[in-house]
Amino acid sequence: MEKIAVTLTVNGRERQALVPPRMLLSDFIRQELALPGTHVGCEHGVCGSCNVLVDGAAVRSCLMFAVQLDGANLTTVEGFGGAGELHPIQQAFWEEHGLQCGFCTPGMLAAASELLARTPDPTDAEIREAIAGNLCRCTGYEYIINAIRAAGSKLRAPEVEITAEPV
Repeated sequence: MEKIAVTLTVNGRERQALVPPRMLLSDFIRQELALPGTHVGCEHGVCGSCNVLVDGAAVRSCLMFAVQLDGANLTTVEGFGGAGELHPIQQAFWEEHGLQCGFCTPGMLAAASELLARTPDPTDAEIREAIAGNLCRCTGYEYIINAIRAAGSKLRAPEVEITAEPV
């Protein structure tokens, strides 16, 4: 099968690759880009653990082909924060105990990032709706909701600049 050339920006850095037309984005991220933070759970688009940001929108990487990202801006969990510091959303998840085993966390961070970019001060109902497609078996969601609410407060602080840092 002939491979297709794609050029995309990954966590702030331009990348080029030759990929098979039917390679899933989740496989491309983990195998070709060597970014293991994107977790693969159900492989059917149900659990949300493989969520990443494509042009700022949270998408399930197990339901997209890598070739669909030609020209796109991809942010994985590795693109949050910077060298030695956590992104405000990650910091809020840490402080509010919004993670336990961590399997759902990358997908939750992507969903939270999209929500907070669109709605800087979301209600609990808006937070619940935004993460409704993300399954967590550990926390019961209350800590996650608290973390997203706290992240919104951190991001609204005037000294916070939101950027995806290259890894």
